Amino acid sequence: MPLVRRIPKRGFSNAPFRVRYDVVNLLALEKCFEDGERVDLEALVERRVLKPRHGRLKILGTGDLSKKLTVRAEKFSGSAREKVEKAGGTVEVPVSEKKS
Repeated sequence: MPLVRRIPKRGFSNAPFRVRYDVVNLLALEKCFEDGERVDLEALVERRVLKPRHGRLKILGTGDLSKKLTVRAEKFSGSAREKVEKAGGTVEVPVSEKKS
């Protein structure tokens, strides 16, 4: 058998570099927060909505939002951003610090 076929094949894996997020739907925000409150990862952990596994928060648009909330997260889905702003709330995306 030729040497090329005997040598094990190795490839590239992007797993060590992928960015993971803790995910929350608007439905959970509607249930757990009152009008005018601030929503961030710390507030969600404090109210036991989620356990922080990855340290970054992403808000998804499942459910409706009728409360005016200030939501601070690293990422938002398009529908989530639209629903928060439609309810009169604000969307904040923190500036991440790049490692040198």
